[in-house]
Amino acid sequence: MTAFTVATSSCMAATAVVISRLPTSSSLPCLPPRFSKSPAFSTSFKGISVSRNPSQFQIKASSTEETIDSGEVFTDIKEKWDAVENKSTVLLYGGGALVGIWISSILIGAVNAVPLLPKIMELVGLGYSGWFVYRYLLFKSSRKELATDIESLKKKIAGTE
Repeated sequence: MTAFTVATSSCMAATAVVISRLPTSSSLPCLPPRFSKSPAFSTSFKGISVSRNPSQFQIKASSTEETIDSGEVFTDIKEKWDAVENKSTVLLYGGGALVGIWISSILIGAVNAVPLLPKIMELVGLGYSGWFVYRYLLFKSSRKELATDIESLKKKIAGTE
């Protein structure tokens, strides 16, 4: 046995869990396992000592008096359902929304299967996000314009305009 095969076999024995994910003809060197001398590991950097002992963290929990009664939630939902006049339309819209979500997930899976297209879509999204920040969020006057646009859209949706 050569020194290389002994080192490789001891390396493989030390990392038996990782070996199933790595190809068998890997030319990567194997690093020896790390052993800690003490459970409380601390480092110092230019005179500043940082302790990494998890027992030194203080966590405080507070209790709240808020409780949710499941019976009350169900009665609220039942009252709202009884108040709906056109139940078939609500069920039709809900079913349509579920079918739309299902179809969109199929389309997204198909787009992700095309090479380079997901990365191009990420670049387009990043570019649009940068443009949106520059156009609407960077300056005070444009933020006011965005707020008025949102308010007018809310009024259009609510039907008060």
